Amino acid sequence: MQPSQLPDHSAPSKPAPVRPNGRFMWSRTAHGVALAWGCGLSPWAPGTVGTLWAWVSFALLSPWMNDARWGLLIVMALAGGVWACAVTARNLGTRDPSCIVWDEVVAFWMVLWLVTPTDWDEQLLAFGLFRLFDIAKPGPVGWADRLFHEASDTSSKLTWWKASMGIMLDDVVAAFCTVLVIALGRSLLG
Repeated sequence: MQPSQLPDHSAPSKPAPVRPNGRFMWSRTAHGVALAWGCGLSPWAPGTVGTLWAWVSFALLSPWMNDARWGLLIVMALAGGVWACAVTARNLGTRDPSCIVWDEVVAFWMVLWLVTPTDWDEQLLAFGLFRLFDIAKPGPVGWADRLFHEASDTSSKLTWWKASMGIMLDDVVAAFCTVLVIALGRSLLG
């Protein structure tokens, strides 16, 4: 065997990405949270399914919530989400897996909380705008998405925490862009 054909043992091997399933989701609390209890397992548009789940859960929780409770829930969900996304991304071996949808859930709760009270039509508009910002990642959303995805050492726990911050941050920025567009629309339309 020639020296150029010898395997390179100096570089750490990257673990093969794991394909999530129900067993994976229920194996750790962090996985269940990050996959929004199964929404992330959807074979079709898991981010959209997670956002729909956020909308439904917001409607179901709203009768018992006020601004202080929503604020507390969202702060706790953001903090817990960073942890859950870090653990889940690391265990999946992928920095920003599409099955992680907790970021969409929390961000869309923020949108609905900030635009409420509103009618169904404006909530639908908020849903569409949020999905557009999250998928297309224009301007500040794209910047936020790239901000923490630069690290290359996947063996470091810090890398996974940075990746998790990136997972959460771009959706938070997409939420603020959505709220900004709605606020501008409200001010222009009177």
